[in-house]
Amino acid sequence: QVQLLESGGGLVRPGGTLTLSCAASGFTFNTTWMNWVRQSPGKGLELVAFISSGGGRRDYADSVKGRFTIYRDDAKNEGYLQMDDLKPGDTAVYYCTSGGHWGQGTQVTVSS
Repeated sequence: QVQLLESGGGLVRPGGTLTLSCAASGFTFNTTWMNWVRQSPGKGLELVAFISSGGGRRDYADSVKGRFTIYRDDAKNEGYLQMDDLKPGDTAVYYCTSGGHWGQGTQVTVSS
């Protein structure tokens, strides 16, 4: 059974840090690229970051460049998104996607 399970979301103050995790199972995660996508209230989906299989290539949306870091641990079948200097505009449901599969999402709320 294919599954992507995100965790690590929550409520954080502006300027704070959160690290999201994505646990993959049921498919060959280490051969697929991985993305983090978010959806803010009333807005469409935004591709936040992606990382290639093997981790050699990664890129970010301009809105998060320099603040977010995407990485993966293929030995654990896990991917991550470290989010530093969080802003209220980062409030969204964050989804992990890989190999055409999506997780259920994890809520990130940035508020004082």
